[in-house]
Amino acid sequence: MAERTVLVTDRATTGRRSTSPAPARPGGLARGLLRTARPRQWVKNVLVVAAPAAAGQLFSRHSLTQLALVFVLFTACASAVYLINDARDAAADRAHPVKRHRPVAAGQVPVPVAYTVGGILAVLAPTAAAWLCSPFTSALLTAYLGMQLAYCVSLKHVLVVDLVVVTTGFVMRAMIGGLALGIPLSRWFLITTGFGALFMVSAKRYSEAVQMAGKAGATRALLTEYTTGYLRFVWQLAAGVSVLGYCLWALEEGGVPSTSVLPWRQLSMVAYILAILRYAVFADRGTAGEPEDVVLRDRALALIGLAWLAMYGLAVANW
Repeated sequence: MAERTVLVTDRATTGRRSTSPAPARPGGLARGLLRTARPRQWVKNVLVVAAPAAAGQLFSRHSLTQLALVFVLFTACASAVYLINDARDAAADRAHPVKRHRPVAAGQVPVPVAYTVGGILAVLAPTAAAWLCSPFTSALLTAYLGMQLAYCVSLKHVLVVDLVVVTTGFVMRAMIGGLALGIPLSRWFLITTGFGALFMVSAKRYSEAVQMAGKAGATRALLTEYTTGYLRFVWQLAAGVSVLGYCLWALEEGGVPSTSVLPWRQLSMVAYILAILRYAVFADRGTAGEPEDVVLRDRALALIGLAWLAMYGLAVANW
């Protein structure tokens, strides 16, 4: 009888506690932290190889070691921003139909833990960069962290500035590889990268605006303040400037005579323009989401990208 009473009491206690969140298991917490760090977004950090690849300084042992380190450090900084952002927005995310499934909002990762891990990564990454890379690399990572955290707090609510901040994040990714290896950065490289990033960012925002038109509760509060006409103007302007910058970059010989079989660098303009035109199809339809998803989802765009990589690689190799 006593045993029966204990069992009934345990069941009653279990029933009363069913409405409370279960304590996070260590494995569940680790998976939640990893999900919060957005592994799918890490592919953007491959841009750290852009400047060394364009300069033909990619395949030495020193370059590969430094670039792998820079990739890890930039990924740590980006993960720190995601962790702190999700911890700060946890209450608001719980009321969102999609974001409520994020680990911090869902309670899988406690808010203090997200803040703590994000803070540790934000301190360790620039410190490690100063020790293992260069002061310039550390300074750029620190600037990236400051800018992105300011974006999380307030800049994402400021018209146009939000587009500039996200675009600058892409440009910093493209710059840091060159800074780590001491490679001078071409002005045309920076213009092409900057406006190419602005093209993809504004195309994504335009697509969000088109998909949310006439629906209550846009995914971004600021999105309702942009018009689709304005965002269309921005991505079309950015696409044009990016193409112009790339053409000038490809035609710039830099004083080094070319002995290759074909003018691969100039021919790569065709692939670049085709890639912009193909990407613009999705922007115009309002289906341009995350850039990596657009590229990986469309086989034609992926093939154009591979053709561009091949031609530019041949140009760098002077084949």
